[in-house]
Amino acid sequence: MKPGLTAKVLRGVRWAAIAAVCAAYPVLAHLASADPHPDLLDAAVAIAPLIALALVLAWRSPQRPRMLLLCLAGCALLYAMSGWLVLHYNWVFLLQHAGMQALLGLAFARTLRAGQQPMVSRFAAIIHGSLSPALARYTRQVTWAWTLYFAVMTTLSLLLFWLAPVSVWSAFANLLNLPLLVVMFTAEYAARLVLLAPSDRSGPLEAIRAYRQASAGGLPPSS
Repeated sequence: MKPGLTAKVLRGVRWAAIAAVCAAYPVLAHLASADPHPDLLDAAVAIAPLIALALVLAWRSPQRPRMLLLCLAGCALLYAMSGWLVLHYNWVFLLQHAGMQALLGLAFARTLRAGQQPMVSRFAAIIHGSLSPALARYTRQVTWAWTLYFAVMTTLSLLLFWLAPVSVWSAFANLLNLPLLVVMFTAEYAARLVLLAPSDRSGPLEAIRAYRQASAGGLPPSS
């Protein structure tokens, strides 16, 4: 097999594995969160993303051996606290869901301050360069829409966790989280087709590339 083809196959396998994990974890999280007889396995499902993130950061650290040892010590500490975790692991799920929604909302909201370039305008600038007045106005409105979306998601997560049975909250936070995100993206794309001129539009793949470029440090200045 040619090296270029091998690289493509490996990249495809990697993305397929990531997609499989993204599809499977919400189901596992819901089953763990709604389990009427919680055990250590349920708690392990709750903290698995945090441990995985810590391991990735440790592996990429210039002080890899020390950071990996620190992660190992953290895992040992968590195991020593397993009794407490089994009783409170749903708070970990809440922190992951509501916390992430709140952080994303704040990230979008802070770019709406005076003198800042809205978040979606920055992504559009990567694709289009300079923005037309219509595109600049539209991307600012979309930044507001995403800010409100994440604010509503955070509020609903907290209210359902407080007022509803945990199974209801879990269905919202774990099972509906990705579908609701897809609905939001689809609605925004439909609005883009209706409200923007063809020269100001961009497709989903272009948006993904802009996000990846922004994540890699290619984001235009905020002002």
